[in-house]
Amino acid sequence: MCSSGSSLAVDRVARMSDAIPDLSRVIRRLEAKSRLNVASRHMSSLEELLGGVVEETERGRVLVVRRRFEAGHLHGRQLLDAARGMADAPLAVLTRTGVPPAGPRLLYLDTETTGLSGGTGTYAFLVGVGFFDGGTFEVRQYFMRDLDEEPALLAALDPLLREMDGLVTYNGTGFDLPLLETRFVLARRRWPEAVFHLDLLPAARRLWSSRLPDCRLGTVEQHALGFAREWDLPGALIPSVYFEYLRRKMPGELPRVFEHNRHDILSLAALAGWVSDAVARAPGPELGAEELAGLGRLWGRWTPTAAKPATGWPSTEGSPAPRGSACSGAWRGVRSAGRAGTLRACSGRRPRAGRVSLTRGRGRRWPRSTSTACATWPPRMPS
Repeated sequence: MCSSGSSLAVDRVARMSDAIPDLSRVIRRLEAKSRLNVASRHMSSLEELLGGVVEETERGRVLVVRRRFEAGHLHGRQLLDAARGMADAPLAVLTRTGVPPAGPRLLYLDTETTGLSGGTGTYAFLVGVGFFDGGTFEVRQYFMRDLDEEPALLAALDPLLREMDGLVTYNGTGFDLPLLETRFVLARRRWPEAVFHLDLLPAARRLWSSRLPDCRLGTVEQHALGFAREWDLPGALIPSVYFEYLRRKMPGELPRVFEHNRHDILSLAALAGWVSDAVARAPGPELGAEELAGLGRLWGRWTPTAAKPATGWPSTEGSPAPRGSACSGAWRGVRSAGRAGTLRACSGRRPRAGRVSLTRGRGRRWPRSTSTACATWPPRMPS
């Protein structure tokens, strides 16, 4: 028994010694393949993959990706050029302050962050901006390859914020701008004060909240601009993609994050042009009933800050427009026209003159005709 057991052990040792060279060859092949993959990854760097450059700032180096689009570029069915010629009067209506920008240069801004909750622990690792430069629209994206590059990103962004006449965002009032202001303060930089800011989310809610399932930018751009994103990376997955890049230092899905951010900037410019043009030309035959009602709500919340009695606007500075003013009558007429159109669309017949409005407790009445309701539209703007 002992001799047979010892012979089996000797056979196992012999087989293992024969397999060791084969195992060594397999290990060497795997190591060579791994070295080849590492070399190929270094050959295709993030800058080369995205077409960006690493720029030097006073606080270090940051990756910048630039893309330029002609002003006649169609984003969906909307020309970018419509945003370049926006008048002061519609912009004043679309803001909460009722004050237009000091000049024509507007900066369209969107951020991609490490979280959606905000706070001091949330970083804006990618800041995308867009602006018109002559006959082109430039999209510029600042990216932190690591968290210690935040001072360089803010140093590159700071002069651009100060040389522009205003900002345009989508939910920037509640998220993007407070987050950037927090990052500026933590970096001991002064955030630009008293800058014109147009947040398009409130306008989108007034125009389409009753018609669309939600007012996310992707939903609104598909409805208003006719732009549908293909293979778009959902915004909820963007923080995890960035954390994966920090762990492995491989691009992975980062190009899709840059594309998502670039589409956001282009949609901001196209949507700003569409809404501004709708405010300026209302009421128009191409506007639906819900959009007319939404435009009436936009006019209704506007408070002129420097109106003169000669313009037909109330002369009390900073106070809401009284019921009998031109402003109040005009926006009530357009909103009533929108409601009348909605009721016709739903019932198939025209409402009777003098029918009480669907708004509870307000005692307003439907107009006798859409043309009568819109006869005072648009009201005269302050000079």
